[in-house]
Amino acid sequence: MRRMPAPAPEPATTQPRMTAFRNSLDIAKPPAATRVVAAMSGGVDSSVVAALLKREGYDVVGVTLQLYDHGAAVHRAGACCAGQDIHDARRVAETIGIRHYVLDYESRFRDAVIERFAESYLAGETPIPCVECNRTVKFRDLLDLAKELGADALATGHYVLSRDLGDGHRGLFRAADASRDQSYFLYATTQEQLDLLRFPLGHIDKAQTRALAAELGLAPSTVTEMVQKLAAQKLVSHRPYGPVSLTAAGEARAAAIIRRHRLIETWLVSDFGYAWDEVHDEAEVLEHTISDRLLAGIDARLGHPRFDPHGDAIPDAAGRVDREPFVLLGEARIGHTGRVLRVADRDPVLLRALEQARIDVGHVLTVTGRDAVRVDGIGSVSLPAGAADAVWLTA
Repeated sequence: MRRMPAPAPEPATTQPRMTAFRNSLDIAKPPAATRVVAAMSGGVDSSVVAALLKREGYDVVGVTLQLYDHGAAVHRAGACCAGQDIHDARRVAETIGIRHYVLDYESRFRDAVIERFAESYLAGETPIPCVECNRTVKFRDLLDLAKELGADALATGHYVLSRDLGDGHRGLFRAADASRDQSYFLYATTQEQLDLLRFPLGHIDKAQTRALAAELGLAPSTVTEMVQKLAAQKLVSHRPYGPVSLTAAGEARAAAIIRRHRLIETWLVSDFGYAWDEVHDEAEVLEHTISDRLLAGIDARLGHPRFDPHGDAIPDAAGRVDREPFVLLGEARIGHTGRVLRVADRDPVLLRALEQARIDVGHVLTVTGRDAVRVDGIGSVSLPAGAADAVWLTA
């Protein structure tokens, strides 16, 4: 049998092997041909996502979910700025020039999240409403809408990463900024949902997001606009170039907002074991969704607390606040002994340092020097940087 000669080798080439083009969202289309639904809450994170995608040339459609009865919420104690999120999202969409839709998901949110949350809590469990909301209303229903709109992706402002796994699917990974990572709240995301989801902020931190917001011209509502809205609701008295003061109705509304927020913070620490540097952001999410009835139940379950975990007074149902004479730690004389009344909650790093130093609300301290105190039952402690201006003692 005659053997056939081996085929000649292909000529060598210096040209690189061509790979399929993929845009910044890892989709094999030019941005202009890629439709993206941007979930817009009205906050800076989702606003930056929508603006970045628009700037890169994507076909962006903004969607905001109305999760509560706007008319009722505006008149409910503790919801002064209800609806502001929708207004802010609409304003951003107009600024960057994209279509924007508001979807009434109130009944879906109530059925899938609020009622399940209340039932679970009353049964003695520890539900996390954000996980359930992401799993159902935000991702299941919103992804269905994105598909109906012919979208190639749904983008959100979550701080989390997703990557191509090489098998046609995507995986969920922790954000580059560990302090903002939200992967835990997305653990119930399905593979089908994850394949369509994109998280443009997962590789940056909050400071970079704020810088991008400034660069993109996404300024928040001006103080004048906010004052005018509050004046129209008769919550403040104001005249141009003059002072702004709360009306009686404004004081009552402010007390109700503070009461709602601080009760939720106390509840998160008491029943869920949140650290005191974690509760503020979580309470801000929950305070707009928890009903007055559930809030009253939380108050009763906690024994009608007078102070939150940071020592801030909780107004009672009538708006009354317990007050006690105090002195700032940095202004207390050496030798002064007092009980810690309050700790400022503005700096999570300082809160953690104070906790490690055992300087907690209710503890009795004696000032022994400019940067040192003696804690009853513990001993001498060096004050963390910033503590002198963040801790209040009984006078």
